[in-house]
Amino acid sequence: MRTDTITLAGITAIGHHGVFEHEKRDGQPFTLDVVLHTDIRQAAASDDVADTAHYGELGELVVAQIQDGPWDLIETLAEKSAAAILAGFSTVSAVEVIVHKPQAPITVTFSDVTIHIYRERE
Repeated sequence: MRTDTITLAGITAIGHHGVFEHEKRDGQPFTLDVVLHTDIRQAAASDDVADTAHYGELGELVVAQIQDGPWDLIETLAEKSAAAILAGFSTVSAVEVIVHKPQAPITVTFSDVTIHIYRERE
C-alpha cells in the first residue's frame, strides 16, 4: 500500500554521542532527516493541523532525541528517534530516519556518515 509522506530534513542540534570520551564531553552537530509515512486525506479535507503530524512538534521531538543520551552509536540515536516518533504521532504508520554525523572521528577524508532506518508501527 502506498502512503503519503511528510519530510522534515536537516534538523540539527548538538549531541554527545560517540564511542570516544571527547565526543561525549565536547559534543558535535548531528543532523536528522525524517520521512513520515501517513495518509494526509483527512487533514486535507478538514484543513486542521490536528489531523496530521505537526512538523513543528516533530522538529522539537527530534531535537530532544539528539540532545538525549549520550549513546555510543548513532544507530541507537536512529532507533530511539524512530520509536519516539511512532509513539508521539498516531497518524504515522511508518517512519524513515536518517542520522548524519558529518564530524565523525574518521582518519580519511569524507563528507558525511549516515545511518538510514525504516520502522513501521507494530
